[in-house]
Amino acid sequence: MSEPSTGPRYGITIPFDGIPLHAHREWFARLHALGYTDLWSAEVDGSDGFTPLTLAAAWEPELNLGVAITPAYTRGPALLAQSVASIADAAPGRFAFGLGASSEVIVAGWNGLAFENQYRRVRDTLRFLRSALTGEKITGAYEGFSVKGFRLARVPEQQPQLYLAALRPGMLHLAGKEADGVILNWLSAEDVATSVAELEQAGGHGKEVVARIFVIPSEDSDLARMVGRRMITAYLNVHAYAEFHRWLGRGPALQPMWDAWAAGDRKAALAAIPDEVVDDLVVHGSLRDCRAHIQRYMDNGISVPALAVIPFGTELDETLAGLAPGAPGARSAAPPPASPAPATAP
Repeated sequence: MSEPSTGPRYGITIPFDGIPLHAHREWFARLHALGYTDLWSAEVDGSDGFTPLTLAAAWEPELNLGVAITPAYTRGPALLAQSVASIADAAPGRFAFGLGASSEVIVAGWNGLAFENQYRRVRDTLRFLRSALTGEKITGAYEGFSVKGFRLARVPEQQPQLYLAALRPGMLHLAGKEADGVILNWLSAEDVATSVAELEQAGGHGKEVVARIFVIPSEDSDLARMVGRRMITAYLNVHAYAEFHRWLGRGPALQPMWDAWAAGDRKAALAAIPDEVVDDLVVHGSLRDCRAHIQRYMDNGISVPALAVIPFGTELDETLAGLAPGAPGARSAAPPPASPAPATAP
């Protein structure tokens, strides 16, 4: 088994839209050749969080793998432990599992489950996984679920890192105290310092800080902001994200959008989002400008950027190369040897 990548980490969100999973092998090879060190999946309404990583574990055994995030509700505790252990077994020492509360839409609306006591559910699931992944026999009643007599039969050779998705102080403090790292989402480069301070206040000094960073590599600022506004309304009207941005101090700038959205006026909600909010939360511009903006996240405390690329007007291969840590003008180590472009068209 190859050793995981060492040194500065630089990741990207997979799978890529419009490309079937079976066609990702050459893309993963290309990412590795370009100097990306991490592949991070998600679990919303597309692929599940584990299958793309299973393929990557077999196809590119030097890349770090992570899921950001899996909801604490949508799998039973034992099945969740089995899923995490399986990827950890397939990619020893290279897998980080991201756990989070998710949202009412996903948990209740799509899966028919009660979305209650989010903090306790995440905390207890984290604690259960800590014990279960070692092969300990678990019998106990947690506040949100109970487990009777479960013992993981296939214990991974190396325990996976367990990260928490965190927005406000409560979850950031839990991550600082009990997790191996934290996963941030939908924040500006300048907001990073605020979140990291809360993490470190709870003892999280030196822990990994992952951030999903949305990137629209287009110099058409009107187009980029239009797309960015649609993304912002989709996310920041979710209660947890709205409260997050109020905590960050962005409430006055976003209140007109929230009011219009609540009134059912989607067009007015989009128009109410100030340009500066879009520019803060969505990286856009030339590839060079995008790299500089991503670097600000890293300078402010992100140790593992997980870029979520929304390509408009550029080919995916060109975009990945232009955003890579070894791209011309990027502040990183020397680029790895060039690799042919994938045969699969984006």
